[in-house]
Amino acid sequence: MAELPARRLLLVHAHPDDETINNAATMARYVDEGAQVTLITCTLGEEGEVLVPDLAHLAADRTDALGPHRITELANAMSELGVTDHRFLGGPGKYRDTGMIYNEEGNADVPPDTRPDSFWQADLLAAADDLVPVIREVRPQVLITYDDYGNYGHPDHIQAHRVATYAAALAAVPSYREELGPAWDIPKIYWNAMIESKWRSSLRNLRAAGDTTTFEGLDPDGDLGRAITPDRFVTAIIDGAPYLDRKMNAMKAHATQITVDGPFFALSNNNGNEIWTDEGYRLVKGTAAPGPDGVEDDLFAGLQ
Repeated sequence: MAELPARRLLLVHAHPDDETINNAATMARYVDEGAQVTLITCTLGEEGEVLVPDLAHLAADRTDALGPHRITELANAMSELGVTDHRFLGGPGKYRDTGMIYNEEGNADVPPDTRPDSFWQADLLAAADDLVPVIREVRPQVLITYDDYGNYGHPDHIQAHRVATYAAALAAVPSYREELGPAWDIPKIYWNAMIESKWRSSLRNLRAAGDTTTFEGLDPDGDLGRAITPDRFVTAIIDGAPYLDRKMNAMKAHATQITVDGPFFALSNNNGNEIWTDEGYRLVKGTAAPGPDGVEDDLFAGLQ
């Protein structure tokens, strides 16, 4: 086996663009520091809304060619961040974007009719077996994925959480599927966390500036829902300020999904830097090694 870099980070995401929104600064930082960064994307995002009028024909209800286009968008975004090892779970297009609806409570939910090849319909063990060999090959010390709610309820995010969690457990068992490589037990596992205090502060700034439409319905002093993580659960914060420009350029690379006139970029100005510069995490496996302010500023902290 070839010698691996000293630090190795694995991220498991549902669709192209999820990685950039949640972890772009983190990925850019660790690439710059010489760590190996491996991204697994579970679907091609075929059901995404197309925000570029000239590309509207790519939509699932027209030519259904959005998936291949988003492969290119992802490659361009990863080029901005310096990530050279990005793969699709089981190969490009094996698992179809499930799509989503909003339920009566206003939360993301599973559509009433899902295709048999959708990621939501995938057999959990079979999908985990597509990830186990990657874990055993890369041997990451740190895994990042979603929480059990998929951050905001998207079925593919929930499924990505389940697949990553199950695969991490199976990969650590020496007697499980020896043909998939030597066992590897990931020392630290994190869930993405949208930090409550920073969201409230940025929303207050937006409202004070007269912006009532960006993230409409979110009250900076009210209930922000399950997508936002209380500060007491946030165990690590990566300062992304040095990488903000690269994060924004990576977002722009996902042009069919993120428009410069939309809320993401409304929050990329001075009113929103708290949200997009700081990337928060919840440690769910392993031992935290917090700094003087009580949280980790390095996901590899405490590892030998």
